[in-house]
Amino acid sequence: SIFEKRYPASLTKVMTCLVALKYGNLDDVVTVGEECKDIEYGSSVAEIMPGDVLTLRELLLGLMINSGNDAAMTIAVHVGGSVEGFVELMNQEAARIGATQTHFTNPHGLQDENHYTTAYDMYLMFHEALKYPEFQDLISRHNYYITITNTSGVQRDLVWESTNHYFINEATPPKDVEVIGGKTGTTSDAGACLVLYSKNKYGNPYITIIMNEPDRDSLYMEMNELLGKINEN
Repeated sequence: SIFEKRYPASLTKVMTCLVALKYGNLDDVVTVGEECKDIEYGSSVAEIMPGDVLTLRELLLGLMINSGNDAAMTIAVHVGGSVEGFVELMNQEAARIGATQTHFTNPHGLQDENHYTTAYDMYLMFHEALKYPEFQDLISRHNYYITITNTSGVQRDLVWESTNHYFINEATPPKDVEVIGGKTGTTSDAGACLVLYSKNKYGNPYITIIMNEPDRDSLYMEMNELLGKINEN
């Protein structure tokens, strides 16, 4: 089913990160605006607030570790000038790398009928992002401790924890498989999704993708079945 239309949920953030790395400067200092609140209530957030001051690198950490939809919106406005401008860059980049069955309408992956991809296109996007050492660093982190200062000089501490069950001891990969990192995604329409970058016992790299599983338990069970195959070659 690698060419079947799928909703990507937060796997979308792979492309958000790729576009930010390509068109942004990681050392840029960004003041968070009201756009960070323009997301579904109760969805995954990095807990940033209007007036917070972070670097683009820190926003990407909040995006990829904690799957922050608020970080996605802030990154989009900073890098693209507007959310719409950024989404245009996402679609341009998808077309450039041959992900022709993909269309984005937002930078975070919250459900939209016109926001879709395929497992194969997801592979193309993830493979392209892995060309950036910074991307490999971002997806490999288990957590991140940050002190955020706002424009009034008030500070607060946050801890961003990975959403990847392999990183929080809720899933164990098969013997002789090293999970380097990846991205999770879950919505009711997309199901449970996961794209991983792993290495087998010979150190050879693999990308594995599962989308539209009914729940997280079956997602990691199926992923382990897939990972079990990378040492057979």
